[in-house]
Amino acid sequence: MKDSRQIATNRKAFHDYFVVESMEAGIELCGTEVKSVRAGNVNLKDAWCAIEDGEMFVKGMHISPYEQGNIFNKDSRRERRLLLHKREILRLFGLIKQQGLTLIPLSLYFKGSRVKVQIGVCKGKKLYDKRADLAKKDANREIQRTMKEQNR
Repeated sequence: MKDSRQIATNRKAFHDYFVVESMEAGIELCGTEVKSVRAGNVNLKDAWCAIEDGEMFVKGMHISPYEQGNIFNKDSRRERRLLLHKREILRLFGLIKQQGLTLIPLSLYFKGSRVKVQIGVCKGKKLYDKRADLAKKDANREIQRTMKEQNR
C-alpha cells in the first residue's frame, strides 16, 4: 500500500453524525488547487456530498486560492466532482433515498501523489446523543487521568 498523509479532517462531522459506513473516492482538482491542498489550506467543516445526474459532487468544501496562482485560481467554494464507479454511486444513491442518510466528507488525504476523500454515509445525531457522547468522553478522560496519577 502506498503511503498516505492526512491533509484535513472534518471533526464537526463526527460530532453531528453517526458514521454508518465510509469509503474512499478520488477528487477532481485543477493544478492550483492541488498546490493549495499540499500547503494544507483546506476546510471541510461545512462540506457535504450530493448526487446529480449520476455523478457525485462535494459542495461547501473550501480550498483557499493559491497565492502564486494569479489568473489560474478557481473559485474557492466551487463544486468538485468525486471519482467513483457508477455502481458505487447508484448504491449510495439508494441508501440516502431509502433510509434518510446523508453523505459527508470525513477527511482529505494524499495516497501516493493523488488526493483522496474519505466519504461517510452518516445519520444525524439528536441533541441527547451529542450530550451522551460528551459525557462518555469526559468519563474516559477522567479514567485516563486517574490511571496516569496512580502509575506515578
